[in-house]
Amino acid sequence: MNFEIIKNERIGEQYYRLCHPSGLTILVYPKQGYNSTYAAVGTDFGSVNKHFIRDGKEIIVPDGTAHYLEHKLFESEEGDAFAQYARTGASANAYTSFDTTCYLFSCTSRFKESLEILFDLIQSPYFTPETVAKEQGIIGQEIKMYEDSPEWRVAMNLWQALYHNHPINIDIAGSVETIAQITPEILYECYNSYYNLHNMVLGVAGNVSPEEVLEIADKKLKVSQPFQTQSIFPEEPYEVKEKYTEQRLPVAVPLFCLGFKEKAPRQFVTIKEMICTNILLEAFAGFGSELYRKLLDSKLINSTFGADYNEGKYYRTVMFEGESRDPLKVSEMILEEVRKLKQNGISQEEFERARRCLYGGIISGFDSPSGLASKMINNEFMGGTSFVSLEETAKVTPEDVNERLKDQLDPENYALSVIKGIDD
Repeated sequence: MNFEIIKNERIGEQYYRLCHPSGLTILVYPKQGYNSTYAAVGTDFGSVNKHFIRDGKEIIVPDGTAHYLEHKLFESEEGDAFAQYARTGASANAYTSFDTTCYLFSCTSRFKESLEILFDLIQSPYFTPETVAKEQGIIGQEIKMYEDSPEWRVAMNLWQALYHNHPINIDIAGSVETIAQITPEILYECYNSYYNLHNMVLGVAGNVSPEEVLEIADKKLKVSQPFQTQSIFPEEPYEVKEKYTEQRLPVAVPLFCLGFKEKAPRQFVTIKEMICTNILLEAFAGFGSELYRKLLDSKLINSTFGADYNEGKYYRTVMFEGESRDPLKVSEMILEEVRKLKQNGISQEEFERARRCLYGGIISGFDSPSGLASKMINNEFMGGTSFVSLEETAKVTPEDVNERLKDQLDPENYALSVIKGIDD
């Protein structure tokens, strides 16, 4: 069984790709001279995948089910996976996002044993009424923790202001009420629908060889049937649901999150579109931008200010966030500069500065095994390689970025989320 070698002559690096007979896509990025190894396996199943069809059966699951399933997979009839990792000396974790669920570990020794645990974990679901009920209290406490987190609430409140119907407006962990509806049958339904190896990707980077990974994969992986689950997403209007939302929590300085909603006709943006957006945001709102200097000189922001692009399964939003004594004034200044940007576009000088900054960040990312493993998984789900971003950044033009701007930062289609102090 031969791995496909994926090379990039520009930086002289390569990694290996294999579609394993089990159905799992395996990506291995050896890094000479590194002592640690990082491995992650992701499934294309996140909190927004709550409505789907499998075997002709339409299913709608309670909010928070994907996250609940992530927690429960660490338990098996043989015991808790964390305890098994402790015996190999590996550090393990998992996370659920809006779009994916990932299980991961890092280690400096006994890699093969740790990878065996990871493969057992994703292939051995064990849910009983007793174990599922036990988790409700644990996850309930996690939900309450996020409800009290200003950083999480300011972002989640923005999603709820922007989106009418798309499940991006639902907390990843659900609510105490919705998780109480989760049963072993529901968890098995989701597991059998999405935890199909054809719907999953393994990314490994660091002190590792493709042969080591393949040895364990051949030993542990079971053949999956072709993946046939169809995810369903509701119709979502272009216009935002509401322009302003505010909540009071114990914060010393108000937090804000200003989001511009976009059309999302396809499940994901292309990597070129992502690169154009990243260059655009760096030029417009990065540390060297005129907007950043204006806001800083006006004492309206501090070092927490930043811009980001959040996109996934039929949702797209450019977000500006940070701390400010006057979030409304910050919003007004950003909107004013957005209107100028829409009229004038970005200049050649701004483009070159932003592209160099982005290119440097991409290059430095190849030194991080954890970043590499995550990047390989994400790019695989998007249909590209881990070198595509590098190549697209090298050849993109100011015209490409200004063309991309036409679909972004609509100054009439935004929402502002603010967290103020309890006594403000």
